[in-house]
Amino acid sequence: MLSFQTTRREFLRLGVAGLGLTATAQATPTLHGPGWGQAKSVLIVFAGGGQSQLEMWDPKPDAPEVVRGEFGAIRTPVPGTFLGEHTPRIAALADRYTILRSMSHEDLDHGSATYLALTGHYHRQRSGNPPASSDDRPTFGSLLTRVRPTDRFAHTAVHLNAPLFSPRVPAPGQFAGLLGREYEPLQVGDTSGQQVAMPGLASQPELPPLRVAARQKLLAAIDTYRDRLAADRLLEGKDTLYQQAWRMLSNPACRQAFDLSRESPALKDRYGRNRSGQTCLLARRLVEAEVPLITVMWNHNSRGQDDAPDQTDAYGWDTHNDIFMALRRHLLPRFDLSFSALLEDLEDRGLMDTTLVICMGEFGRAPLVARERSFAGISPGRKHWAAAYSIVLAGAGVRPGAVYGATDRLAAYPRTEPVTPWDIGATIFHSLGIDPHTTFTDSLERPYVLTEGRAVTGLFG
Repeated sequence: MLSFQTTRREFLRLGVAGLGLTATAQATPTLHGPGWGQAKSVLIVFAGGGQSQLEMWDPKPDAPEVVRGEFGAIRTPVPGTFLGEHTPRIAALADRYTILRSMSHEDLDHGSATYLALTGHYHRQRSGNPPASSDDRPTFGSLLTRVRPTDRFAHTAVHLNAPLFSPRVPAPGQFAGLLGREYEPLQVGDTSGQQVAMPGLASQPELPPLRVAARQKLLAAIDTYRDRLAADRLLEGKDTLYQQAWRMLSNPACRQAFDLSRESPALKDRYGRNRSGQTCLLARRLVEAEVPLITVMWNHNSRGQDDAPDQTDAYGWDTHNDIFMALRRHLLPRFDLSFSALLEDLEDRGLMDTTLVICMGEFGRAPLVARERSFAGISPGRKHWAAAYSIVLAGAGVRPGAVYGATDRLAAYPRTEPVTPWDIGATIFHSLGIDPHTTFTDSLERPYVLTEGRAVTGLFG
């Protein structure tokens, strides 16, 4: 039976501790190279639960059946590159993106691995499902808000279809953590079935601009009185929320960005009239609005099918059992539709050159099909697997029609070019023109670095 080996710990070791709390960030000399500063926006499509590399991005048709599974592989426009048979639309676009097949790390549970994927740091409780904490490392969007806040939109970072539950509580790694509420990404939930993704931003006929301005003055007067009171952390947190809400309400471009009624019915159909599809459509609108970092939680639960097996919207990629049924009926048809629509739409609108798109999850699935008695389901599936898995990158100078890295014949371990989540974090900042080794100091003037990873410049060219 295949098992995860731990002999590569020295390669996968985590770097220095901590990001600190500072009022200013100091950058080390600029690191130029392929892909540097080419992205205005980064769009992360996060597939929580763990997509199976064998059924999607890295099929192994010559492996034993107990490894390769039930699905076949299909050709793509890129010679020698095959994808899983149930992603035909995405396969047809293979000449527009790079498949990175050699992702690897050592965390084997959803919560802590999501934290690793979205912060670039191992959680102190590795391979577990800890709750989010105020002393967590900040998510990428919070870090970006800290080092380079935007003046083009009300928020530097937005999380859509969020938060991601893994599976009962919001996974850590999605929040500002030790940076505090001021740096929290905007969290937007289910947008399907709504004309305005955030209904509170819709214009209210009974509340014209003059009345809105009057209410703002009243709030300012109340705040003046409140400032005479003893310091109150809860009130300070509300202050931050009030300021963020006012920035959104007072910005017409911000309100328009969340207005899905401006999209044609045909395009909404192309993305899919469901949570994941409409979230991807909204993400494209936020790219147009020049939001620097958008994270789409493609599924809002890593394993919601246990509670709602008949609701496709509830399904996550954690397919311990019934993997082939879940992928064939629920997950892959919607993903194939929405992700391909996103790539085509960004390309058609001329946004791909300045948008780095990353589709990733927290890990992959085991190269062994087997039924697990401790999980619901009647047919076999695949366990968690972090030793080797695949992600996809496109836009902002990423080489189209390429494959980066390779796995062994079972898709179990990287054979060439291993890449870690902290390297992906460095690649994100590099693409935005931010030195991944930007330094901070905490309240005691202790220096820390933004990430210990190295930008994967080989992806660009």
